[in-house]
Amino acid sequence: QVQLVESGGGLVQAGGSLRLSCAASGRNFNTYYIGWFRQPPGKEREFVAGINWSGGTTDYANSVKVRFTISRDNAKKMVVLQMNSLRPEDTAVYYCAAEAPYLGGGYLYNEPSRGPSNYDYWGQGTQVTVSS
Repeated sequence: QVQLVESGGGLVQAGGSLRLSCAASGRNFNTYYIGWFRQPPGKEREFVAGINWSGGTTDYANSVKVRFTISRDNAKKMVVLQMNSLRPEDTAVYYCAAEAPYLGGGYLYNEPSRGPSNYDYWGQGTQVTVSS
């Protein structure tokens, strides 16, 4: 089981930057696929970025590609979302989530997913507000 706690949200002007952190506790964090999602006011939760267990494979929603960067430090049990060139439409509650690894052929592997229902553990979220 993995517990996740997000931090780093806040109020920033358009064009500014924020760095969100997702601190994990529990066992086998280094085997989980980690995703960042966001939920704008009145809208559904949407995928933002994801990273595999080693950090070698990342995935980004088109709306944040180039502007956002996801990274992880397994020794520190931390995943970071660096957000640059923020826009008012980036305003949302941001969540990190963990997808358990799959077992196949005697090996654990990640199956990158953009669907919230595929994730097993969620943090409580952190608010990001971008003013125009």
